Amino acid sequence: MTQPMPRISVPAALALGSAALGAAFATGLFLGRRCPPWRSRREKRLLPPEDSPLWQYLLSRSMREHPALRSLRLLTLEQPQGNSMMTCEQAQLLANLARLIKAKKALDLGTFTGYSALALALALPPAGRVVTCEVNPGPPELGRPLWRQAEEEHKIDLRLKPALETLDELLAAGEAGTFDVAVMDADKDNCTAYYERCLQLLRPGGVLAVLSVRDRIGEESSRAECVCRPWPLPMPRPQTPHPVLRSSGEERCCSLSLGTRRPSSCET
Repeated sequence: MTQPMPRISVPAALALGSAALGAAFATGLFLGRRCPPWRSRREKRLLPPEDSPLWQYLLSRSMREHPALRSLRLLTLEQPQGNSMMTCEQAQLLANLARLIKAKKALDLGTFTGYSALALALALPPAGRVVTCEVNPGPPELGRPLWRQAEEEHKIDLRLKPALETLDELLAAGEAGTFDVAVMDADKDNCTAYYERCLQLLRPGGVLAVLSVRDRIGEESSRAECVCRPWPLPMPRPQTPHPVLRSSGEERCCSLSLGTRRPSSCET
């Protein structure tokens, strides 16, 4: 004969349920400290691994790289810190955006060999202009013959001085609100100052691209993340601007945050 199940009073059931919820909360809190949430987020990649056949197939079918630009990329990869430059797909994205908004003036912070400057120059009309900033005169001279080979050297205005000085000179010359595209890939110590000045130099509706974006824990993103989130037009402008996206004037300014991805992942 089966024994009847013991009945639990309502207070006892509440106490038992509360104890179970408390144990579950404590377990979740413990596991959350042992396994921080960013570790699980890193496993969810937005793009395939760099050595993935799928990724290489996508690059082989989507890239339209100018021969001089390709030669400059390969030359840059041979240099110390060559892997710090933007990737071929990032350069093509920026060039396509420049064409879409009919850009005529671009700002490039961090020239190195001029790969990003040349990519932008190729996307601008014949009278276009790329102001690019660099403190080391060596790397740009490596790329200059390829600027000339692409017949775009006349568009690239190289400024060999700290980028902050160039930005202040442009503002003092009355060029605020006249640039269509700005690319930030210089030293990270002055990132905030670059950002604020680029917002002043960009026209309403311009594009601001920030490379090697760092996340909240101070580590570089493991994927090439491109985020374009304009302010919702019906909503008022917030008092505290978003740390990644800011408005330029009364109209909206689109910002791209590009994480790091090794340039060698592009087809050679």
